[in-house]
Amino acid sequence: MPSTSPRPYEPLRKCRVAWQGLRFALRDKGVAYTLVVSLILLAIAFTQRAWADLELLLVATALVLASELINTAIEELCDYVQPEATPQIGATKDIAAAGVGVCVLAWAGVILLETWRLLISGHS
Repeated sequence: MPSTSPRPYEPLRKCRVAWQGLRFALRDKGVAYTLVVSLILLAIAFTQRAWADLELLLVATALVLASELINTAIEELCDYVQPEATPQIGATKDIAAAGVGVCVLAWAGVILLETWRLLISGHS
């Protein structure tokens, strides 16, 4: 059995790979919409120096984007492993999409509450 030496840790390569994955995911309109809405509210929270609001928005946005990325990876893998539609693959994709749905609901709740706090109530 041939031995292989482990690849050295290459942080720049890992960053490039992560960036490529994010660019791939941004092709999805839901991911892009989530990012745009979040960036707008993050900018508002930053300009108002509402640090707790900013942190909450960052965590909620990271949660929904991470779930979208994981869902996309699962769908890509399912399509590669089994190109034909099967009940098992369909169920797997549905479960992954449900995970995204839960995260999107939580994100939407945070977005609504933070919009109200930052824009309507004049929180500063």
